[in-house]
Amino acid sequence: MQMAPQMGYDRAITVFSPDGRLFQVEYAREAVKRGTTAVGVKATDGVALLVDKRITSKLLEAESIEKIFQIDNHIGAATSGLVADARALIDRARVEAQINMVTYDEPIGVEVLSKKICDFKQSYTQYGGVRPFGTALLIAGVDDSRARLFETDPSGALLEYKATGIGSGRNETMEVFEKKYRDDINLEGAIILGLEALHSTAEGVFNASTIEVGVIELGNKKYRKLEPSEVEKYVNQVIKMHASETKGKGKKKEE
Repeated sequence: MQMAPQMGYDRAITVFSPDGRLFQVEYAREAVKRGTTAVGVKATDGVALLVDKRITSKLLEAESIEKIFQIDNHIGAATSGLVADARALIDRARVEAQINMVTYDEPIGVEVLSKKICDFKQSYTQYGGVRPFGTALLIAGVDDSRARLFETDPSGALLEYKATGIGSGRNETMEVFEKKYRDDINLEGAIILGLEALHSTAEGVFNASTIEVGVIELGNKKYRKLEPSEVEKYVNQVIKMHASETKGKGKKKEE
């Protein structure tokens, strides 16, 4: 009986409930919360995006699961939520970047692109016959002289962060960032911090084969995805760090 008032406000079209809620948008956010964890970290010399792909079957080819995408030479994005929705938004972002280049003969700004994508997402919360996109994006890139990192919400809301996470492990990753993020962190430190955040969400499984890392360096303003050997090097560093921390705690308890 308690569900009856809600049912009239989440069918076919997105309309406000009497208490000012948009249930379809809230459901889209739940889809994001069920997604894999993705994090972004800004550094003094660039920005890093990291995703734990969470392989659910040993029969899956890990390379076929894409969670980090290149949008333009200087912009990348990480996704969490409905993969198909994310792919549609990535394609839209790539087109917007190319339109800007053809029209103005210059690369699109990271904030400009993020706002265009959020405007598009927001339009899907207004009309009948459509539903909100069930995905959140971390859009990272380099403008003239600084790294940028934006988080987009299914509602179309946009926020800029120094470090943030989306997906099922958001709360745990944000705790790590609140404790350990520094404004003077370099790109290598940002990658390690991002991996520490992902490690905090790992349920006993943390290895390089399930992790993707993309970086945009301030120096060359180019996006690139790290090779598996590079990712493995950083992952092993984080595993060793946590192993030594665990040993240290064990010794303190004995004392």
